Amino acid sequence: MSLLTRRPNVLPFEPRSWSSPLRGPWLASVISVGLLTLFAVDAVTGFLSQAAYQPQLGRNSVTGGGLDQALFGWGWPTHPSWLYAFTQGLHVTAGVAAIPLLAAKLWAVMPRFYKWPPLRSPADVLERASLGLLVGSAIFLLFTGVFNIAYWYPFGFSFVPAHYYAAFIFVGAVAAHIVIKLPAMARAFRERGVLRPLRDDLAHTTPEPHTGENSAPLAPAAPTISRRAWLGWVGVSSLGLATLLAGDSVGGFLRKVSLLSPRSQDPGPGPNGFQVNKTAVASGISPQQIGPSWRLALEGAHPVQLSREDLLRMPQHTHDLPIACVEGWSTTQRWTGVRLIDLARMAGVARPQQLHVQSLQKSGTFNQATLNAGQVSDPRALLALRVNGADLSPDHGFPARIIVPALPGVHNTKWVKSLAFRGGPA
Repeated sequence: MSLLTRRPNVLPFEPRSWSSPLRGPWLASVISVGLLTLFAVDAVTGFLSQAAYQPQLGRNSVTGGGLDQALFGWGWPTHPSWLYAFTQGLHVTAGVAAIPLLAAKLWAVMPRFYKWPPLRSPADVLERASLGLLVGSAIFLLFTGVFNIAYWYPFGFSFVPAHYYAAFIFVGAVAAHIVIKLPAMARAFRERGVLRPLRDDLAHTTPEPHTGENSAPLAPAAPTISRRAWLGWVGVSSLGLATLLAGDSVGGFLRKVSLLSPRSQDPGPGPNGFQVNKTAVASGISPQQIGPSWRLALEGAHPVQLSREDLLRMPQHTHDLPIACVEGWSTTQRWTGVRLIDLARMAGVARPQQLHVQSLQKSGTFNQATLNAGQVSDPRALLALRVNGADLSPDHGFPARIIVPALPGVHNTKWVKSLAFRGGPA
């Protein structure tokens, strides 16, 4: 017997060491259906988040490459105003909810990881390759996503580009795995039914047949829990994790139990007492920069300089609009300020096609953004000066910040220094 066919004398490689009577093709298939549903939601909302950044405009791309610009060349809408809050909140919540299901799926198919010899045919090679990419990319995406929610970056790379490109690997691996495993899933449901095993109590929980090519046990032990109870605990764990995070995007009473989110707690009293992603001090904004000498520079057909007092003398508009961030949290507040379209006209641009916003912040993701024509022209799009009836606090962008419906929070630029309008002349 060669080294390639001799089974290692280690317990995981001995089929009899995997004795749970719950494992088998049916259990793995049921978990796969739930996991695939959450993964599909995550993939769609994740790519929508990338589209919302409008990487085709200015320097909005956060991936440092042209792939996203080629894929997402269409404009992001402003209706409904909660669109980005919904899609990104769903993305983060579904990702966290998928963690218990991924753990359950790995447990259900664990014996297959230790089959010997590991590569018996070209089909085995394809299955192992797709499985390695699938499991590796799924773990990477889920756990770096959790780290991002917690604002903890122990890894030495930029989160957004790595998360984005890993998503392409993940989607490709999922597609390949579905093609490879769909016949086995169909056979499991055909032989045992989709829901029939859930009717079995503990006394009627029996093992699936072991074929040598599935995860069913060779020497099953007596069951200590039924399949429906085991799957119930997996579902409760998934729902529990989602509930402990969903309040940050759903709001209301759920925010009080969002214990897993750093933005779930009450940030303080008063009109400015709501969530802030990055403070003025952390962003390097000094009191002198936002003091009486601050001026807003308008660029267009002709340049204009405006003080905060000049802006306050212009027609003011008030709208209830959300801030929604990539970490999944959102908050809706009442903003008052000058419409962006009015500022465009003041700069001599009657039909703005783009607006480049520059912040006083010297560097970082939050110091600039480029908006499309629909976003600039929306009557609810504001250069906000006040919030909830009070002046903006320094942490919320005083003396002025951008607020646009459905815009990702990162592009609602704070401490605005200049607005450069591009488009048709007056």
